[in-house]
Amino acid sequence: MADAKLDRLCVTTLRMLAVDMVQAAKSGHPGMPLGAAPGAYVIWDRFLKHNPANPRWPDRDRFVLSAGHACAMLYSLLHLTGYDLPLDELKRFRQLGSKTPGHPEAGFTPGVEATTGPLGQGISSAVGMAVAERHLAALFNRPGHDIVNHRTFVMCSDGDLMEGVSSEACSLAGFLGLGRLVALYDDNGISIEGRTRDLAFRENVGARFEAYGWRVLRLWDLNDLDAVEKTLRDALTDVGKPTLIWARSQIGYGSPEVNTSKIHGEPMKDDQTALTKVFYEWDCCPQFHVPAEAAAHFRKALDRGKAAEAEWNCKFDAYRKAHPELAARFTRMMKGELPTDWQKLLPTFPATEEMATRDAGGKVINAIAPAFEGYLVGGSADLAPSTKTLLTKYGHIGPNNFGGMNMHFGVREHAMGAILNGMALHGGVIPFGATFMVFSDYMRGAVRVAAISHLPVIYVFTHDSIGVGEDGPTHQPVEHLAAFRCMPNMVVLRPADPNETARAWKVALERRDGPTLLALTRQKTITLDTAKYPVAGGVERGAYILSEAEGGRPDVILIASGSEVGLALAAQPLLAKEGVKARVVSMPSMELYEKQDAAYREKVLPAAVTARVAIEAGVRYGWGSYLGAGGDGIFVDTFGTSGTFKDVFKKFGFTVENLVAKAKAAAKK
Repeated sequence: MADAKLDRLCVTTLRMLAVDMVQAAKSGHPGMPLGAAPGAYVIWDRFLKHNPANPRWPDRDRFVLSAGHACAMLYSLLHLTGYDLPLDELKRFRQLGSKTPGHPEAGFTPGVEATTGPLGQGISSAVGMAVAERHLAALFNRPGHDIVNHRTFVMCSDGDLMEGVSSEACSLAGFLGLGRLVALYDDNGISIEGRTRDLAFRENVGARFEAYGWRVLRLWDLNDLDAVEKTLRDALTDVGKPTLIWARSQIGYGSPEVNTSKIHGEPMKDDQTALTKVFYEWDCCPQFHVPAEAAAHFRKALDRGKAAEAEWNCKFDAYRKAHPELAARFTRMMKGELPTDWQKLLPTFPATEEMATRDAGGKVINAIAPAFEGYLVGGSADLAPSTKTLLTKYGHIGPNNFGGMNMHFGVREHAMGAILNGMALHGGVIPFGATFMVFSDYMRGAVRVAAISHLPVIYVFTHDSIGVGEDGPTHQPVEHLAAFRCMPNMVVLRPADPNETARAWKVALERRDGPTLLALTRQKTITLDTAKYPVAGGVERGAYILSEAEGGRPDVILIASGSEVGLALAAQPLLAKEGVKARVVSMPSMELYEKQDAAYREKVLPAAVTARVAIEAGVRYGWGSYLGAGGDGIFVDTFGTSGTFKDVFKKFGFTVENLVAKAKAAAKK
């Protein structure tokens, strides 16, 4: 039986800790914690299956605070329930080096499941978590052995539901029927600029979500704990649909600035804080006060969590006895370990065959798929026939059918990016997503979150240059390679041919501390003879000497990525005939090359050889450090044009003749 007085004390403790954090930092967002704390408290106290002593146990429920600006509330919950987040860290909220940054960061603060802050990303990532849960349940659960059986809870705000990414993701969640996904929408009607209904947001959110295929439950007063509990209990009855709890709250409840935009993102003045504490009968308490009775109640989460995990461990022990191979596979996948000897399945392509690297990529993933069955999961934004990312023998994820390896994201690039993040955060799968490189603009926000969060997500971006040809400048990426290379913790690989593509997939699958981007061609490329060219090992180092100049030190170094490597190889013998010794360097990844030691980098690009020519069908930006004062290049520093890819390449100077001329000129300087 719930103790109403104790519940009120716990909610007030949660609210006041959040207020004290913001006041101490003189920075933050006190409004939502004051208004939404009752909802968060009931979820964590009554329903959330978690173990603060072991935040990573596999069958825990996931809780995502999509409205990351309310993180003072989340950090307070984590501290109070016994996670490794001492009170001193709450006192250092938003300070340099603290475990309580200005918005939640997964992998940084114990118990934080997702990096949130950019609105819409959290709820969209939660969809990915729910997909991963259902997928793993379909793969591993057996009669009498439900070892994957948890829920995903998310708290979201007006801002989350205004952002388009959440519309994309929630539409797909409704289609898939993710019945174990529960979203509590904190409808306080206030954004930074004022009242949402007066400014820009007057829609019927419930009707929208019902149209998506969600069940919608109304909660008229988030301060009514009994109603909150009843509504959440109703939400946990699985009706084959995700559930949105549309909850009305008052932002800044109890403060003089209640229901105003000021309380959203500004600390209160000292006198306002004092009045708020009077309202809550907290005015005699010191800052960061945690009453002993509230602390004891919150810390019961440790006992509940220990018991829940112990119960699951018993279930898993029984499962291991009944299904030892499945149990071992589940354990490896949840740890993120790659299958044994999977690299032996990587194909080698004969030099006699020309092939687009997108086609090669499709052959690679289908060749290795038997080793990654159920583990490698992904799809495209309605472009699988063009991106060649269909795993042909492994089925599709869909309503009531989650065991496949292919996902149809629909024409929803941004949602795809965020859902991939959620799948990676959940663990147990290696997610990949594909689209044309030019459309990566639509998903850049999610890609950036993946890089910040060190998530091992793989992006397959095809149609990687003006080589797209006839579709014209709207479909021809020119600035995109440079833009992604600028992103910290991103590895970009633009392979030259099918065999480099196979090695690029190896790099992507082995990288576990951040996202990897494969930029692949629509047009056919040469295929390098692996007996002649050191592709294996070279790609992994980012750049390598593909073909050495004959007769000693080179006069000029030709540096190329992607399909343009073929032009460099074709130019090399023509230059030799004219007495110019040229080295050809393939540079599929600047990021990997920069990680090599100085001796290796000097070997590939010796400082003494200042005559260098780079060739890449994208903007010049980023190549300056490799060209130096004596270098030149062939780039595309404007938008493309429509025509056959050969005509477009010729128009922009991507010809052997032009490369030879530039190399000769550079060698003479």
